[in-house]
Amino acid sequence: MNSSSPRGRWRRIDLPLIAWLTVIWTLLWTGLSWGNVISGVVVAVLLCLVFPLPAVELDLRLRPIGIVRLAGYLLYDMTSSTVTVTWQTLRGKPGPAAVIAVPLRCRTDLMIAATAVAVSSVPGGALVEVNGSTATLFLHVVHADDPRAVDRARDDVRRLETLVVRAFGTREEIGRLKEPTPPDAPDAPDAPRSPGAPDAHDAPGAHDGRTPDA
Repeated sequence: MNSSSPRGRWRRIDLPLIAWLTVIWTLLWTGLSWGNVISGVVVAVLLCLVFPLPAVELDLRLRPIGIVRLAGYLLYDMTSSTVTVTWQTLRGKPGPAAVIAVPLRCRTDLMIAATAVAVSSVPGGALVEVNGSTATLFLHVVHADDPRAVDRARDDVRRLETLVVRAFGTREEIGRLKEPTPPDAPDAPDAPRSPGAPDAHDAPGAHDGRTPDA
């Protein structure tokens, strides 16, 4: 059957793909509301109709419990991060900034992209670069001179990675979450940073999370 016919186009609508595009749309609008969800579904369906794709294996699974946990955490994280960023702005004393590398355990492009979108949707989560070949995210963080702040930033990313994979990942990807955390990768040499801010190589604990020897 000709894929350009109306019937052929409707067959190209993949429900998991529609759901995935809706989630991405909602995250990009940084807010969970009925309006964002409905508009996301409409946009996803239109994209599938106007730009029909051949049948592909997305390696995507919809896990309702995991999706609810991810949505709940994002809502909590957005609220708490907004309060933190507002408080830091009012204090007017932002700490030195740097770019840190956070290697992920997931390996598929879909899970890496989903984790990157989730990180970007949280206020204060300034994603600078995504290296798909090494599954590494590069983030711009403040208070880079505080090893605990750097560790918290990395822990937040890996917590989001876990929630994303448990919401949409395959059994293989979920199994990767039990593997040891990858060693910290070198920071992006050309990533922008604030004037006068230390490089992540110079920030104490920016790589190994250990405080400098007394």
